[in-house]
Amino acid sequence: MRVLILHSAVSAAAAADDLDTLAQVEAVAAALAELGHESPRLAFDLDAKSAAARLSAAAPDAVFNLVETVAGSARFISLAPALLEHLRLPFTGAGSLAMMVSSNKLGAKAVMAAADLPTPAWCDARGPGPAGFVPGRYLVKSVWEHASKGLSSELIVDAQEPDAVLALIERQRAKDGGEWFAEAFVDGREFAVTVLDGPGDEDGPEVLAPAEMQFLGGGAPEERILDYAAKWDEGSAAYRNSVRTFDLPASDAGLAAALEDAALRAWRAFGLAGYARVDFRVDEAGRPLIIDVNANPCLTPDAGFAAAAARAGLSYPQLITRILDTALASPCR
Repeated sequence: MRVLILHSAVSAAAAADDLDTLAQVEAVAAALAELGHESPRLAFDLDAKSAAARLSAAAPDAVFNLVETVAGSARFISLAPALLEHLRLPFTGAGSLAMMVSSNKLGAKAVMAAADLPTPAWCDARGPGPAGFVPGRYLVKSVWEHASKGLSSELIVDAQEPDAVLALIERQRAKDGGEWFAEAFVDGREFAVTVLDGPGDEDGPEVLAPAEMQFLGGGAPEERILDYAAKWDEGSAAYRNSVRTFDLPASDAGLAAALEDAALRAWRAFGLAGYARVDFRVDEAGRPLIIDVNANPCLTPDAGFAAAAARAGLSYPQLITRILDTALASPCR
């Protein structure tokens, strides 16, 4: 089979999170080769007409979509699946609508509110969300950027009134540009829950074992977040002190069930497909709150998704096979 790997155009001088795209390309290509498939590669950019011509010329049986940014921006992430839908090419992962809504964190908040999914209160530049303003600490986040870009404990504000939150949002916009919003900071445990689709009803969506992100070394509550350094700077204390574990105590059985239920509800509310990850913080009452819905989580062999699949007994080539088989079983979005 001829499976074209579509990916972001990344330079050798790119930041660590962007270079990770190329690591995914290499890993998926190696797995496809082991499975006996051809895997030509194509970098995706804003020239849709050229991309369409090159995709058609490649004549793939399917496309493995690994596009995370276009022209350096996550804002355009839905363009790749939109073009693939237009060309009626089978492709892996979520469709363009699910990709666009989940990638825009304010759009995602609106979907979660409409579906009654648990998520922290928030404010955008216009004011509080539909849940109203809840006094407390707020963390300012980028609306569009992923991979913890811009996430920092320095963007946490203790606010008794919305004005303090709105002022920090405006200062961050003036400093770095782009769009920003603020989410109520949850001082609690953090979990990543992966969901894997399958080509048949009996195969998925399947929630894999939840992974807890443990923050070692103490520190203030606001320092216990997966900021950019914790994810990408291997020489930093934050990176060394952020540890994934699947070994939850028996007393967490109820929490694990609540995480699974919320992840599946999010999958359905967003219309996800193929594979996804739902991130949670757990509040002081033990209630899991969704802080992110990632429609195209990292697929490198050392990342959380592959680790959860391995925990479920799936080797890396088996994981890639299942993602590809799902795409071939549902070619039209």
